[in-house]
Amino acid sequence: MTVEDHDTGAGASEVGISAGDSSSPGARRSRGRRAKKRAPDSLTAVHFGEEPGAKGKKRRKRKRGRKVFARDQQIAAVTEQRAETPGKKPSCGDHAVPRLVSPQSGEPSASPRRTFWREQPVFAALDLGTNNCRLLVAIPTRYGQFRVIDAFSRIVRLGEGLSTSGRLSEAAMDRAIGALKICADKLRNRKIRRARLIATEACRSAANGAEFIARVEREAGLKLEIIDRRTEARLAVSGCGPLVERDTKGVVLFDIGGGSSEIALVDLSRHRSPRLANHIVSWTSLPVGVVTLAERFGGRTVTRDVFRAMVDDVAVRLHAFDGRHRLSHVTASPQFHLLGTSGTVTTLAGVHLNLARYDRRRVDGLWMDRDSVDQMVEKLLGWDFQERVANPCIGADRADLVLAGCAILEAIRAVWPSERLRVADRGLREGILSELMADDGAWRSNGRGRR
Repeated sequence: MTVEDHDTGAGASEVGISAGDSSSPGARRSRGRRAKKRAPDSLTAVHFGEEPGAKGKKRRKRKRGRKVFARDQQIAAVTEQRAETPGKKPSCGDHAVPRLVSPQSGEPSASPRRTFWREQPVFAALDLGTNNCRLLVAIPTRYGQFRVIDAFSRIVRLGEGLSTSGRLSEAAMDRAIGALKICADKLRNRKIRRARLIATEACRSAANGAEFIARVEREAGLKLEIIDRRTEARLAVSGCGPLVERDTKGVVLFDIGGGSSEIALVDLSRHRSPRLANHIVSWTSLPVGVVTLAERFGGRTVTRDVFRAMVDDVAVRLHAFDGRHRLSHVTASPQFHLLGTSGTVTTLAGVHLNLARYDRRRVDGLWMDRDSVDQMVEKLLGWDFQERVANPCIGADRADLVLAGCAILEAIRAVWPSERLRVADRGLREGILSELMADDGAWRSNGRGRR
């Protein structure tokens, strides 16, 4: 089912206006004095980029009742075009020709900026993880980039209790379906060109994961795809590609999730193609994340001994990863760094910046040096549970999980020491959107997006 999208033009730049058109009041008055004819009664006004309202009324008053706001030749040209192609809607190729308003019909005019964005293809990505349910809806802009027009995120803890029971609990499934119903409503209110809706570790490992997926389709109307760990690692790399700079020789990208942690080694020392995922030389998925680790070792009260035990547990798993040395030829280079995409690293960044409220714009892409990361881990380890709850970048939802995430981070840093860590508040959803748009040819067909 598709419903007309009313929001895609918000904040977009105006289109459909020639750069040579003067919009100053003096120029408009001059054109008004030169005009000899009035527009036909059925084609009263053309509105460029503004809704009818007070400004229109004031303009009519200045012109002593005249209702023509554009040159008669322009109206005539549009009228002729509509006559030749009846019923044709404006398209990007038509430069988003504005709709004409008939006083008899009372039909509101459409802003050209809204018309342009409405005609852009809309893509959607949903990621249901062990801890979070997240949705992004976006339209392509410049090559390799997109503009988010809707988003949703909620902590649902779908994997709560999974490590001990091996099954998704009824309460956890209810929470997830409640969030997914909101996502379904958002998707139904958009004319979606292509979408990919994925589920990760909780649904992969749960004995009743397939039953839950069927229930989601039945109750929320969404058909989720359970992806494998390799696909999850590739999507994380695709989503973080813009944060890897041109002169980079190698990156260890890690995604610390709720039920698993994906790690990809990316070698850029020889060449670089547009898709960063093409340069993955080795990857692994550890069957441990912040939720599972916190449930095993405890997340509310974490002593230094408990923290060290968590680090050691992850370290044993990492040492079993045969491909961990595949970047040894670049790890000593200043063009090598770590790239983390997860709530753990974004939380550390927020605490590091001493934010009064989490701000994605300041966190995404932030560089942290080795000493800064050490200090933040030490600070969090020194806080008790209530102090973690009180921090605005942690809060009650993450207070019992953040130290488990820090333990996974410390184990990763021990295997791949680096002077720099880049923080990414992006990941699977952005990777899905990038791949959908590239595969669909959205950037090739979008004139605004060409290089």
